[in-house]
Amino acid sequence: MTSTQNAKPYNVLFLCTGNSARSIMAEALLNTMGKERFAAYSAGSHPGGRVNPLAIEQIRSTGYPEEKLRCKSWDEFAAPGAPKMDFIITVCDNAAGEVCPIWPGQPISAHWGFEDPAAATGTEEEKRAVFSKVARQIAARVNVFNSLPFSTLEKSAIKREMDAIGANKLWNL
Repeated sequence: MTSTQNAKPYNVLFLCTGNSARSIMAEALLNTMGKERFAAYSAGSHPGGRVNPLAIEQIRSTGYPEEKLRCKSWDEFAAPGAPKMDFIITVCDNAAGEVCPIWPGQPISAHWGFEDPAAATGTEEEKRAVFSKVARQIAARVNVFNSLPFSTLEKSAIKREMDAIGANKLWNL
């Protein structure tokens, strides 16, 4: 893995089952926090059809363009002509257990499980609080991922670092 300031960005695909909340927030956060270093995308095995409005609320503060937010099937990224992914990160336990498409180029994969904020119950404020908590957890992991020195690490070391990011329980902010 080599990339410099002037090289093309690393392509990252965040996967979830419905692609309506966690993976969408991860896409927006990495595109915002990773600036020119990453091109982040998101998709789902069974996309829900619309982005959750509470996820949009969390993304709004980043300045990420809302018109870029849409539910997508992961088949879109396995099709000919799709961007070649450098990294695949599942963000829900269901997607991690599914049989994924064959991704061209053998991207490095990891699982970063997060609670499903779309499944939260209670008042609107209670649901909003769950979305906020999950967005902070995603942002913390994305921040660590963004700081990894990819150009100086071998592929196996990057994989270990990505797995460690997913396993770290300190992200329960």
